[in-house]
Amino acid sequence: MRTSDERPAPQEFELQLRSQDLGHEHGDPQEPSSSQQELKPVDQGRDAWVVLIAGFVFEAVFWGFPMCFGVFQNYYSHVPEFKYDSAKIPLVGTLAQALYYLGAPFSAVLTKLFPKFQRQQIWVGWSLCIVSLLTASFTTSVNGLIGTQGLLYGLGFVTLTYPIISMLNEWWVARKGMAFGLISASSGATGTVMPFIIESLLTKYGHRTTLRASALAMAFLTAPLLPLFRGRLPPSQFASLSRADWAFLKRPLFWIYGSSILVQGLGFFFPVVFLPSYAASIDISPIKGALLLALMSIAQVLGQFAFGYMSDKNLSVSFLAIACCVAAATASFILWGLAKSMPFLTVFSLIYGFFGFGFGTMRVAMGRAASGDPATVFAIYAMYVFLQGVGNVLVGPISAALISGAVTRERFGAGKYGGIVILTGTSSIVAALVISIWHCYQGLQELRG
Repeated sequence: MRTSDERPAPQEFELQLRSQDLGHEHGDPQEPSSSQQELKPVDQGRDAWVVLIAGFVFEAVFWGFPMCFGVFQNYYSHVPEFKYDSAKIPLVGTLAQALYYLGAPFSAVLTKLFPKFQRQQIWVGWSLCIVSLLTASFTTSVNGLIGTQGLLYGLGFVTLTYPIISMLNEWWVARKGMAFGLISASSGATGTVMPFIIESLLTKYGHRTTLRASALAMAFLTAPLLPLFRGRLPPSQFASLSRADWAFLKRPLFWIYGSSILVQGLGFFFPVVFLPSYAASIDISPIKGALLLALMSIAQVLGQFAFGYMSDKNLSVSFLAIACCVAAATASFILWGLAKSMPFLTVFSLIYGFFGFGFGTMRVAMGRAASGDPATVFAIYAMYVFLQGVGNVLVGPISAALISGAVTRERFGAGKYGGIVILTGTSSIVAALVISIWHCYQGLQELRG
């Protein structure tokens, strides 16, 4: 008998999906049609790996760019035409990321409603991202940056992402955690080098040339991969299998995990946005500030792949999530809040990157724990992404309220940044407590029963 935190073994998911693959609407389900027999295998083979690798590159390029916005933010705050409206500059980066999160359910629904046009959806999103950077290079105001590098880029990115996620969901079943962990880690792969490239280009050529060069690089690196995206299932079978079982909405575990994701998201994004600015405030050079983001990205790749891999095994999803939150909170309070030099911030970047980002990889495993229907995992994943995005949207207004006063190196969080450091650590602690209290309650109920 399964506990509330256990999920069907990966082999069960594979068998469920394959049985659905072989079933057909009319006739004996034991006699599949020839077209259904021709379906490629899941979790293996050239086709599955081609889609995964192409998805990795797309996510690395298009997600890696907004993840480096901390470098742009530090630069924009010193540009004469932008610095007088500098309070709104963080909104550019947070909007680009927030639309990915908050737009997740809508992009997922669009993917489900029009399965025949998934590849066209990718093309549209791809074009919007590139056009957004080109138009941003001509703007002369912060509002212009918000509308282009923020809004338009975010719309393009969320539009192209969920057809890719849907295809991966078809190709990877038993090893879904590993596949989604790799995709989640992709932005960290580019984050190891992109901050240095962006910082160097901004210093040497300014933001206009940097934005245009970034747009051209995106087009050059990803255009050859567009024809490689193909779903595993024909559109008719995709529509049949995409009918999610919404019974998970009545299960407490779905809401417990959702609440934990929502709370953790309230403080999760601050290090990525403000670490370069924090470093500059304690007299660390901009290039070393970019190095901190690069180190965090390296740790992110390792952490998200590791936790995605472990989530496919028989380890408790709740235990992995709690471990991520506790480690991230400890690093925030001690290593970031008390940091007065580069070594402290270096260790913080590595620990937070590994565990803080590792928590996000748990969304797939949490979906599996909340529902035994493999077709439902995609829907739950999109909902959990939305919940995490609520915190991303609030980064701008919360930071405006919490960042205040002059920099005082001797104080916690250098004085000026103390509030966001406290919120970052507290949100992770509360997220861990939400899951822990639920399991304690479940344990007491079993003892009483």
